[in-house]
Amino acid sequence: MPVTKPVQQPLILPFGDQYPRIAADAFIAPNAVVVGDVEIGAGSSLWFNVTVRGDVHSIRIGAGTNIQDGTVVHVTTDRFSTTIGDNVSVGHMALLHGCVLEDGAFVGMTATVMDGCVVEGGGMLAAGALLTPGKRVKAGELWAGRPAAFLRPIQDKEVAMMQNTPRHYAALGVKYRATLAGI
Repeated sequence: MPVTKPVQQPLILPFGDQYPRIAADAFIAPNAVVVGDVEIGAGSSLWFNVTVRGDVHSIRIGAGTNIQDGTVVHVTTDRFSTTIGDNVSVGHMALLHGCVLEDGAFVGMTATVMDGCVVEGGGMLAAGALLTPGKRVKAGELWAGRPAAFLRPIQDKEVAMMQNTPRHYAALGVKYRATLAGI
């Protein structure tokens, strides 16, 4: 049965004189919120109930990155911006605050990445983990726990998953854009 009422649009807001800059082919879910000094790269996706709030510092999200449902991305006033590289996957309901996720990093569902932390490209933070301020997850490492600590080297199947997830979400974003455009 066709939808008979308009589809909600994402809430894209300036803060002061800073306006979000979003690539034309990015998928931003209808109830996502993007505020202020935010850049979102080509083919990236922000899923349902994601909040990206660049009000008191900048947020940069690269190309082909997926930020999954319920995630909050924020910054620290005048101290820590948030930078998320290309082909990064962030699981459902994660909290990213004043941190860096390098190209190809992976953050699991409900994980928290705090101020001054870095997840290097090819590094993985497990679901539910709490990465306390200033910690660094190195390439090829899996960190887990609350607080998070090095657990073990990443396995080949995890490397494959980390590489496939951004492609999957990019394709899913294209399908969602097409579906919503047809309503």
